[in-house]
Amino acid sequence: MTLAEDLWQANQDLAIASLTNPFVQGISNGTLAKSKFAYYVGQDAFFLEAFARAYSIAAAKAPDWEGFGTFHNLAAGVLQELQLHQSYAAQWGVNLQAIEPGAATRRYTDFLLATAWSQEAGVTTAAMLPCMRLYAFIGQKLAQPQIPDHAYSDWIRTYSSSEFEPLADQLAQLANRYAAMTEIVRSTYRYAMQCERDFFQAAWEVEHY
Repeated sequence: MTLAEDLWQANQDLAIASLTNPFVQGISNGTLAKSKFAYYVGQDAFFLEAFARAYSIAAAKAPDWEGFGTFHNLAAGVLQELQLHQSYAAQWGVNLQAIEPGAATRRYTDFLLATAWSQEAGVTTAAMLPCMRLYAFIGQKLAQPQIPDHAYSDWIRTYSSSEFEPLADQLAQLANRYAAMTEIVRSTYRYAMQCERDFFQAAWEVEHY
C-alpha cells in the first residue's frame, strides 16, 4: 500500500466515527435540523478559507515545479467549493461575512495553518489529506445505493461526484511523493481526523443558530 492508503487504513476508527456521527446521518436521511446545517455551512466556509491558504503555503514550499502547480490547482478546487457554500448560504440564510468560528473550527484551522507554516510540504499534506479523503468516503457512502431526494441531496452529490475524488487522489499522490511514514506524519494525520470528527459533532451539538 502507499503511504496515503496506510494512513487511511490506520485511522478507520475515526473515519467510521465521522460517518456514523448523528450530524452526517442526518444529512444522509434528510432529517438534520436546518439550523444545524446552516451553522455547519458558515463554519465550513471559514475552514475552507484556511484550507486554501494552507495549499498556497505548501505550494511555496514544494520542492519541485510539478508539485507547486498541483498544490495551486487544488487551491483552485477549494475556491470552487467556496462558491458552492455561497449558494448554500443564500439558500439557508447564512451571512458568511458575519461568521465567528466556533471552538472546534478554530482548533482545526489554527492547527492546519500552524502546520503549513512550520513544517515542510510533506507534513502539510498529512494535515490536509484527511479532509479530502474523508469527504470522498462519506459522500460515496451516503450516495449508495442512490443519491436520496431531500434538502441535502446537493451536498451528497458534490462529495460523491466523479469530480471530487480526483482532487483527493491528487493530494494523496503529493503525500506519497513528499511525506515519509514518520511519527509526526502519523500524529498529524490522526489529529486532523480527530478534528474532522469534532467538527461534525460541534455542528450537531449547536443549540441555536
